[in-house]
Amino acid sequence: MAELTDGTAELRVLVTTALGALPLENAIVSVSTVPDESGMRTLLHSVTTDSGGMTPVMVLDTPPRSNSLNPDSGPPFAVYTVEIFRRGLHAADRAAHRDVLRRADHAARGAYTARGKPELCADRPDRHRCAAGTRSRVAGESVKGGIALPEPYVSIPETITVHLGAPSSNAQNITVPFADYIKNVAACEIYSTWPRATLEANILAIMSFTLNRVYTEWYRNKGHDFTITSSTAYDHKFIPGKTTYNSINTIVDEIFADYLSRPNVRQPILTQYCDGKKVSCPEWMTQWGSKYLGDQGYAPIEILRYYYGESMYINTAEHISGIPSSWPGYDLTIGSRGDKVRQIQQQLNRIAKDYPSLPTIAVDGVYGESTANAVRKFQNIFGLPQTGIVDYPTWYKISEIYVGVSRIAELN
Repeated sequence: MAELTDGTAELRVLVTTALGALPLENAIVSVSTVPDESGMRTLLHSVTTDSGGMTPVMVLDTPPRSNSLNPDSGPPFAVYTVEIFRRGLHAADRAAHRDVLRRADHAARGAYTARGKPELCADRPDRHRCAAGTRSRVAGESVKGGIALPEPYVSIPETITVHLGAPSSNAQNITVPFADYIKNVAACEIYSTWPRATLEANILAIMSFTLNRVYTEWYRNKGHDFTITSSTAYDHKFIPGKTTYNSINTIVDEIFADYLSRPNVRQPILTQYCDGKKVSCPEWMTQWGSKYLGDQGYAPIEILRYYYGESMYINTAEHISGIPSSWPGYDLTIGSRGDKVRQIQQQLNRIAKDYPSLPTIAVDGVYGESTANAVRKFQNIFGLPQTGIVDYPTWYKISEIYVGVSRIAELN
């Protein structure tokens, strides 16, 4: 969802199945008001998805932007009912898609116990993020389940299994892609209208907290079959199907492999926080406090260090599960050549079999106009900036969708 004007917003719905791998064409998406006291609703939009599973843009009314910038203002968001209907999704299809979920969850669990030698970021006055060739090792060991481990590295899981309730409750488990989980939580916890530095600081805290749960296998070590819960008494707020927002989605796509660390601590930091208005937490970051620091021009790392201390660093995971090949470290654009271009061309052509609106292109290792146009169309389908350039977010989104559609093909 993206803000159109102060008081209106654009909504597009992407309807997929199998962890987002397959689009659902001809799904009917209706948007209506929430029921009034008599149970009546007003239908506002009824649209049909295209071959890529995407609806046309729908314009909706929203409260003034200013309501999300002050905790004492009126309601900061509007609530609508979105319903999706699709004929012809057979039981066999649903069974196959559940199998994909199980495989993905198994792959994610396998990533938890990976071993290697991590390198943590050195603090740099000009940048507070690792870049190629600028890492420095920080000595120390980590603790997993109370046991010291020999230099494990942090791996970004392919999926997260969320328990929709308190740990001991008899609630449903749901498995979602890691980046989608972070986008959902951020959309639940903070307002998309806040300064970018504030959004980035809070997203880093959410990701680091989540990766700490993954790394330590916190709940699995207690006999549970999930990664994290949706209970704010223990973890983050998570609402299945929650609308996410362009400003948040863009940041997550750019930094989803980052987390927070300290010298002599290998594992991602359990960065706890609260809203700072309804709940007070003197030793943690407060969300509204971080918003005010962002208003004053603080950088993300400065916001984080304000609350968590000067020893906090932004680090980058050395492994991303479920990805055929890591980003090459540079953008692919018109004029690029070589195996990385050929790989992207092959993956786009495979994705095009399930997303017919994507054009097929020559697999020649040359990044020309046809490749740029195919990349631009892919970016349009999956809500990325339509640059025609394979940057970091685009590389990993292409890899994610390629792996998903390939798994479905194997099942068939």
